[in-house]
Amino acid sequence: MHMLCRNRVSDYDRWLQVFTSHERAHEEAGLILEHLWRASSDPAQVFFLFRVDDGDKARRFVSAPEAVGAAATAGVLDGEYHFLDTVED
Repeated sequence: MHMLCRNRVSDYDRWLQVFTSHERAHEEAGLILEHLWRASSDPAQVFFLFRVDDGDKARRFVSAPEAVGAAATAGVLDGEYHFLDTVED
């Protein structure tokens, strides 16, 4: 399973500092960062992909009040996340 996220941020450098400071919390929630991108046409749009080791734990983490507070501190203006399953041929 993976979790694909999009954030629109007010200040990328501030967002990145907060995001990277939560690496241990991500790992404890079973989220392993695999990719981080910025949109070429709009650098305020950030996309990132986590491998999810435990879907229930990850869902609790992203909906926790602490995660909402961290997003506000990081300057997230809006965002979304999607849990994805691999589709086999």
